[in-house]
Amino acid sequence: MFFGVCVNKLYICGAMDDIIRTYDPITLDEMSSIKLMNRTDTKFVTTVDQLRSLLLIARDDYRAQEVAGQRISRYYTAYFDTPDNNMYVVHQNGHAGRQKVRIRSYVDTGLNFLEVKTKNNHGRTRKKRVDMVGFDPMNPDHGIRFLRQDNQYKVYDEFLHKHLRYDPTVLAEHLENNFSRITLVNKGKTERLTIDTDLKFHNLENDCRADLTGLVIIELKRDGLQHSPILGMLRELRIKPSGFSKYCMGSALTNPSLKRNNFKERLRMVERMLAGLQ
Repeated sequence: MFFGVCVNKLYICGAMDDIIRTYDPITLDEMSSIKLMNRTDTKFVTTVDQLRSLLLIARDDYRAQEVAGQRISRYYTAYFDTPDNNMYVVHQNGHAGRQKVRIRSYVDTGLNFLEVKTKNNHGRTRKKRVDMVGFDPMNPDHGIRFLRQDNQYKVYDEFLHKHLRYDPTVLAEHLENNFSRITLVNKGKTERLTIDTDLKFHNLENDCRADLTGLVIIELKRDGLQHSPILGMLRELRIKPSGFSKYCMGSALTNPSLKRNNFKERLRMVERMLAGLQ
């Protein structure tokens, strides 16, 4: 199974890099001072063409994160789930208090973390993580099991037992994805904007793939109800809020055996957007 369209990657990245280079930079050290303790998250789904328009009108109000001279960073993620896909099912059924387990790799910096994300009944997301020692996103090990094999896996086992409501010994990798990310910060340092492009998914259970190149996932993370310059720009471009879980959407696109009733509207939206790029 293959879903999506092929768009010239060099054209996308080259054009984005040209635009993002016109932004004032912000370093990782400066980024660390932006805590957003009372943060709210809002996602938007759009196309690369719309993103170019957004970046052009936002550059006076935002700075672009720069790491080792790069402003577009590569990410890799491996998602774990139970044998019956319970983490996916809980989200699909709309239950609060859901959790996800993943390895998140920052490919360009060599940082890798095992993470547990918990969304509580009030819609707040808490993320806990620990270093994933020796993991290579360019040649990932798809046979990881969280058993007490050695001292390092004892650390993972203790971390998961502390933060996860599932038995970590039954978890296995179900889905992996790759994408590129631009991170913007408003000049008042009250919000971050992550912009993900070039999304690709690979289902590790059935070897199916989904290519969402051309689609863009924007996430606005701001401090409470502080004024956000980007919201008016998004409205001007008719880019509306829309939930989008990479794990759930990637799973729904690559595993036809999964229930997807609550994701049908979003899947149709994705299909319409990609059809418009052909």
